[in-house]
Amino acid sequence: MARKKKDLPLLEGIEITDVAAEGKAMARVDDLVVFVPYVVPGDVVDIQLTRKKHNYAEGIARRFHRMSPNRVEPVCKHFGVCGGCKWQCLSYEEQLRWKQKQVTDNLTRIGHIELPEVSPILGSARTLAYRNKLEFGFSNKRWLTSDEIASGVTYEHPEAVGFHTSGSFDKILPIDECHLMDDVNNRLRNGIRDYAYGHGLSFYDQREHTGLLRGVMIRLSNTGELMLLLQFCIMTDEERTQAMDLLEWVRQAFPQVSSLLWVDNQKWNDTFGDLPVHCYSGTDHIYLEMETLRFKVGPKSFYQTNTEQAYILYNVTREFASLTGQELVYDLYTGTGTIANFVAGRARQVIGIEYVPEAIEDARVNSQINGIGNTLFFAGDMKDILTTDFIRQHGQPDVIITDPPRAGMHKDVVDVILQAAPQRIVYVSCNPATQARDLQLLDCDYRVSRVQPVDMFPHTQHVENVVLLVRR
Repeated sequence: MARKKKDLPLLEGIEITDVAAEGKAMARVDDLVVFVPYVVPGDVVDIQLTRKKHNYAEGIARRFHRMSPNRVEPVCKHFGVCGGCKWQCLSYEEQLRWKQKQVTDNLTRIGHIELPEVSPILGSARTLAYRNKLEFGFSNKRWLTSDEIASGVTYEHPEAVGFHTSGSFDKILPIDECHLMDDVNNRLRNGIRDYAYGHGLSFYDQREHTGLLRGVMIRLSNTGELMLLLQFCIMTDEERTQAMDLLEWVRQAFPQVSSLLWVDNQKWNDTFGDLPVHCYSGTDHIYLEMETLRFKVGPKSFYQTNTEQAYILYNVTREFASLTGQELVYDLYTGTGTIANFVAGRARQVIGIEYVPEAIEDARVNSQINGIGNTLFFAGDMKDILTTDFIRQHGQPDVIITDPPRAGMHKDVVDVILQAAPQRIVYVSCNPATQARDLQLLDCDYRVSRVQPVDMFPHTQHVENVVLLVRR
């Protein structure tokens, strides 16, 4: 017989005191730490516990006794249901303060190393419409809120286009407006949705692996170019005709789309990195500009999604590298070579290494486009490429720039960096926790000289951090 679930208590009049991981906030009740979403420090609330372990619990705010002075009215109508922008209810000044604290706490508590004073975080000039890329999914099942379920509401169209919600892989929260990108994203997404409703197009069923419309990606350039990629699952000739008719409608209805692309994805997952992308009209790429450089960005290319803050981030990186024109620079996890090409004008040579072969091809193309002749790029797993033999062949680096994924660097990579013994290491990270772990490993030979947080993603808990390490 299944064990009966215990009714969990309602905690009354609890003050929220801190922020926590995953965009949640935190309260302490005696020895119990309680994590609560969509509240901010200074709120006093009743918390309905939804999960309880020995020393922590999770809950939701049921009633507000007092609102924090740092609370602001969220801009988005989807706030509280959509999984993104969880800090919209917190003033931007306070967001920056907590991100600064997050960096300092991680480097101190996890790294356990000597630190200089952390420089004040560099905030984003734009807190809305700052993204250059958004992706939305289609589903034949829309996500219903608890209020919608309780009311018994039914919809003429049970399908939806929008974002996946946490806790459900096969349902989509319908998004009418997203403020993370210029309003063109709303006009495109909603226009395609209404066309699909009007023409009876099928939306993807994640469980049955059927349905024509699967996903849409929108990329907007600071040169004014606009890319739209539609992801289909084409199983019949009729669906192929429907897909081509939709693409033609988009071409005519949105002439500002300069790169109209499509992909037929019949796999069980949404990734299309291994699939051919077809150009329906316009070009198969767009360009983004940074300083005097132009970067070619295709549908599979990685590029920082906050264009303006990417320049700030890379400028800090270049400044920390202190290049004079004589240095050999290794750029680890180079992606499409954005940092490598950005610093190349002040270095003797830059060698970039990246796991994704397509990204390395983009990096080489971007060097050619900008007339940069002092870069070399290599594709492969970092721990397999960056070896003592590689360094012996290509030269000992004077500076290493590393910008790894959220998981940080493999210990083998850290070991080779220590053997390479560059004078300076510039470590760019989107996860200060794993960065702190790696800094501890490097601490034997390097001291942290400067720390500069940069906010790339307003209204979220995410923060980038740049650290300069100098050889002892």
